Amino acid sequence: MKIIQTVEVKQKLTAKSKEKLLQKFSAEKQQLQRECEQLLFELKRLEKTKKFSPLRLKEHFDKEIEQRRQKIKLLDFQIEQLHILPLGSELKEQEVQAIIEVKEGDRWELARAIIIEDGIVKEIR
Repeated sequence: MKIIQTVEVKQKLTAKSKEKLLQKFSAEKQQLQRECEQLLFELKRLEKTKKFSPLRLKEHFDKEIEQRRQKIKLLDFQIEQLHILPLGSELKEQEVQAIIEVKEGDRWELARAIIIEDGIVKEIR
């Protein structure tokens, strides 16, 4: 019988992968900061048109900006944690579905994982 099972994909932290993650987090943070600046610009532009209620307009834009600021705070936390993590740590990257063949008498293993190091599968547990 074949069944579908969830398998964790974990990334082993190396100097190279740590640098890639830092670059990714920094790029995401810069993008969110640009979006905040763009939203402030749009708010000022729309306030000048006087087509919308200034109060509702400001509430809407403040909400959008605050959401991005929260994401920036989360990214700052992730960057901070990444600096603390020692090389060799395993980070959960994603979960994938795998088709597993099950027969009578097989051992039932609930935990399965794929370990990736610098983009290469190093181990299947």
